[in-house]
Amino acid sequence: MGEQLGPDERQELLRAARRTLQEYLVSGKTPVVDPASARLLERGGAFVTLHKGRQLRGCIGTFEDSDPLLNTVQRMAVAAATTDPRFPPVTADELDGLHIEISALSPLQESSADAVQVGVHGIYVTRGFRRGVLLPQVATENGWDRETFLEHTCLKAGLEPDAWKDGGTRIELFTAQVFGEEPGRRG
Repeated sequence: MGEQLGPDERQELLRAARRTLQEYLVSGKTPVVDPASARLLERGGAFVTLHKGRQLRGCIGTFEDSDPLLNTVQRMAVAAATTDPRFPPVTADELDGLHIEISALSPLQESSADAVQVGVHGIYVTRGFRRGVLLPQVATENGWDRETFLEHTCLKAGLEPDAWKDGGTRIELFTAQVFGEEPGRRG
């Protein structure tokens, strides 16, 4: 995604994610959604995060931007609900109690630890076959400084916390436009 999404486009993506979950959890099928905004047909990566109250219930995403953003959001919504290995699959009965948050991603940029700006950047670290990613809002929500954010991203990758200091660890940064359903409004 190049430019920021407008309020109508953000709401359209949130409605599409909820409708997708409603249909998929009942029928196993992903609905066809025709967007009102052509911008949602531009290619883009995204994460979809599901919360139940204040608890994380699922979060899956992709940086791959080979599909239109709308389709990526639909695919990641289903994946967050059904394939996040940290949680059992979401049931249709749980859906009304879930809050959906979408992070529309910029492309990855190879960078250095010094360039990380807490609250602005997300971090993607790789070393060998290990990889870990944390969205920009994770550091802010936890009150982390740059070093703590880097350490937790390395831990998520299954690396030592200080692996970000090693030249063999690749650090890539990205930004995200993060938006979610308003409390009490579900679609």
